Amino acid sequence: MPGPTGASGRVVVVGGGMAGATVAKFLRLWGGSQVQVTLVEQNPDYPSSILSNLVLNGSTTMDRITFKYDTLKNVYGINVVQGTVSGGDIDKAQKRIRAGNAWYPYDRLVLAPGIEFDYSGLPGLEGLSYSQLPLHAWIGGAQTTALRNQIANMPSSGTVVITIPPAPYRCPPGPYERACVIADYLKKKKRGARVIVLDANPDIVAERHGFSTAFAGIYGGIIEYYPGAVITGIDVATRTLQTNVGTIRASVLNVIPPQTAAKVVMDAGLVPFGSVRASVNVLSYESTIAPAIHVIGDSAAASPQPMAGHLANAQGKVCADAIVRILSGRAVDPSPVTNSACFSPITAKTASWLSVVYAYKPPLPGSTGFGRMEAVPASFAEAREASSEHYEKMFKWFGNLMSDTFA
Repeated sequence: MPGPTGASGRVVVVGGGMAGATVAKFLRLWGGSQVQVTLVEQNPDYPSSILSNLVLNGSTTMDRITFKYDTLKNVYGINVVQGTVSGGDIDKAQKRIRAGNAWYPYDRLVLAPGIEFDYSGLPGLEGLSYSQLPLHAWIGGAQTTALRNQIANMPSSGTVVITIPPAPYRCPPGPYERACVIADYLKKKKRGARVIVLDANPDIVAERHGFSTAFAGIYGGIIEYYPGAVITGIDVATRTLQTNVGTIRASVLNVIPPQTAAKVVMDAGLVPFGSVRASVNVLSYESTIAPAIHVIGDSAAASPQPMAGHLANAQGKVCADAIVRILSGRAVDPSPVTNSACFSPITAKTASWLSVVYAYKPPLPGSTGFGRMEAVPASFAEAREASSEHYEKMFKWFGNLMSDTFA
């Protein structure tokens, strides 16, 4: 750990996922000993959503992809506090935040709380309690294991139904990847079973070549894919869906709901009217509504950057760099660059991948608005085909990403 760097101040980070853990670590790594960092996280450890689909076909377990905060605490000197924060716990006037019974003053506050599920547009699910809702398994953890058990215990001729919300949503390739690994499992363990994918989008959102090839090829007759699907009713008791492609009865119902900024971001007044995510200046991810509060990860409106773990790690570094500069009286980087790579398992032994770089584009001269990140066209790349080589590299990519965040 470096000593004094010229930066000095107190930063509180809410949320210990990919974005929050990264910004906390690099604030200490780049800011040095005079930058005090407190990380508030409701869970004692971090169950990864990345690679969690591999739990569904038995290739891994949640225990093997769960990470602790010990290194952030003991090596980087971050004050890790287990607790929850609501919008009412943020005192903007006095620059302090409450977690549990304690108040934590800050010079800069970073909110990285992830996503909130929105069931209001899914007829039949409004008003149900969390335990009554069908599994989403879209946050790595207990629901992932529960979905895996439902699939393992369903009839050999059963049907798994996966619904995909309109983009943007967390992990664009994730639902299609999930369909593939489940189909791979059914192909081996429950011949005669099938997967129905009801996609609210007009086409596959990410890695179109790889997934469409898999759906029509190795999973032909197992995966039925319906783009532009409209769900008009869901009966949880009978696991029956009314849709524009007919009535569908599921043995296992996996509804991935639309997603918005987390409730703490909404309640803190950081989301403009008519939007569902916080408005930020992507040079620093500082809120355009509340000074000294930064929002990163899935709760920030930072498209076209995807809501994805690798990108959350990149946003965490841009935000950390900006805050360290601010705390040392310097200007923020005027031209940040981020990148997002994603490996997707197609079978239990093969994977594909997608990669793209994003660069800052300033506002037009004379404009009073903010700039935005834009994809660099020449940087876009996608695997030509799924392979065992890509599958091996997928674990190296995952290991490096998690080490960069938690080790």
